Amino acid sequence: MTERNGTPKESGDARPAPAGRHDDSAASLGDYRAAFHAGRLAMAVLNRDGLVLAANPAFGELVGTDPDGLVAATAADLTDLGADPRVWTAYREVLCGRSDRLRCTRRLKHPEGHSVWVEVTVEPLTPEPLSGEERMLLSVADISDRHDLLARLRHLQMHDPVTRLPNRALFFERLAAALETAAFDATGTGRIGLCYLDLDGFKAVNDTLGHRVGDRLLSAVAQRLMRCAETDDDRGTGRPGHLVARLGGDEFALLVEDSTGTDQLAELAQRVLDALQRPFDLAGQRLSVSASIGVVERAAGGTTATGLMQAADTTLYWAKEDGKARWTLFDPERNAHRMTRQALSSTLRPAVDRGEFTLEYQPLVGLGDGRAQGVEALVRWRHPQFGTLSPNRFIALAEENGAIVELGRWVLERACHQARAWQLAHPGGRPLFVSVNVAVRQVWDSDLVADVAGILAETGLPPHLLQLELTESAVMGSAGRPLQALQALSDMGVRIAIDDFGTGYSNLAYLSRLPVSVLKLDGSFVRGFRSQEHPNPADEMIVEALVALAHRLGLTVTAECVESAEQAERLRRIGCDTGQGWLYSRPVAPDRVAALFI
Repeated sequence: MTERNGTPKESGDARPAPAGRHDDSAASLGDYRAAFHAGRLAMAVLNRDGLVLAANPAFGELVGTDPDGLVAATAADLTDLGADPRVWTAYREVLCGRSDRLRCTRRLKHPEGHSVWVEVTVEPLTPEPLSGEERMLLSVADISDRHDLLARLRHLQMHDPVTRLPNRALFFERLAAALETAAFDATGTGRIGLCYLDLDGFKAVNDTLGHRVGDRLLSAVAQRLMRCAETDDDRGTGRPGHLVARLGGDEFALLVEDSTGTDQLAELAQRVLDALQRPFDLAGQRLSVSASIGVVERAAGGTTATGLMQAADTTLYWAKEDGKARWTLFDPERNAHRMTRQALSSTLRPAVDRGEFTLEYQPLVGLGDGRAQGVEALVRWRHPQFGTLSPNRFIALAEENGAIVELGRWVLERACHQARAWQLAHPGGRPLFVSVNVAVRQVWDSDLVADVAGILAETGLPPHLLQLELTESAVMGSAGRPLQALQALSDMGVRIAIDDFGTGYSNLAYLSRLPVSVLKLDGSFVRGFRSQEHPNPADEMIVEALVALAHRLGLTVTAECVESAEQAERLRRIGCDTGQGWLYSRPVAPDRVAALFI
């Protein structure tokens, strides 16, 4: 048995080395050198310092130098390994023996003038048999054809086939790179800008003229956007300007790297609008389009691609909402309001279950005797984050997302329970009716008649002590189910009031057909009664005419927003029945309503 180096384990057991051992090694080395010099793959042998010990003819041909003249040359300089810090670090790791292999792709300048894409590999060789010197093998393979094929495939993958613009994937790749560069490049402005646009009414073009015409229009739009994106320094030079991409459908984006401020983005957006407003002539089809553009400009530090696109998308929505064919600049305050609306909208339904809503009550006072005749129930939202919110902060949201049905039912039930509790607590006092606001969606999306009947039966509240208020715009023009519901409620004995009268359709012909018992004049009429020294005669004439008409139809009239005794007296003189406002009381908690029964 022998050790690894071939020496006998015991001195008395020595055996001669096999005959021809050194001759075989020499033959192998000769074969290696023959393959090295005859091979078509460019190769060089390096020492641990990265200096060339030997290079084959193919390597000399690649760099345009006789192979013998490359001895002692720095391999990293010949193969551009030092240009990229990451590649250079990996290369040094191999030379120092801390890594087994480096493989990277580099672009080299061929002696004939053209560029060559190569794959460079560096890996250790078996130590020199005689000297034991550690060496490295550097091999360089020409992969230009493969690289060109991959580049063409990537171009197809990352560009839109209709407009030939960068597509969504390439846009986000460029955007991420631009944010990273802007955040760390001290030579730039450190800012970034984005114009995000879509065409107004493009769907109509596709639907009426077909997708072929639609594609031609998109291609023509892309050409105009490319011209708009050219900077003053780039015009006529063939260099690209700001990045223009098609994100999908009729949506486009213009990315401005190293932006100089909102003025630059605003000028670009206006240039785009002006360019797109000129008619397009598409093979005999003359089309005119417009665009809505969301504009965002901000510091790159702390900005993410997702955050920038969300801001741009929001701003584009604002441009559409504001009337289309315009550009709109991102407004942080407006966005904060929008985010608050979203937060409120998403938590409305759970808030009802969590008991976050409460009711306050404001008196409705007879202008003749100054005594309370009823109270209006006003809902408040005790939001855990935003504090106590008045109805104008969330009722419209509840109507939009349908939560008004559940919330309205809760308000109705709670107000009726409270009104019945007051009645039982003050059996000898003057009974007060409770007035509850009802949204028109409650009539359409729920069985309001059944809800009211069930709540009245459950609470024991007499129907005549319940008044339901609907806005004028919801009541006027009612037909079918809403009108049937109002009639059924009126037949039940419930009062029906038109709230904010005078601000909606004001179609007086409907008053004689609707089962309405009360008109509540909008506060805008009453505000003209404030000044005793400079009264507005027109306001007084309008209110007087409305009151007279209501009385002729058998209706009573309530004036909202009564804030002074002078207003109350003038309203009393022209025949208004009841008043509501801060003159009498602000909305109060249920326990403070008891005094009104005296």
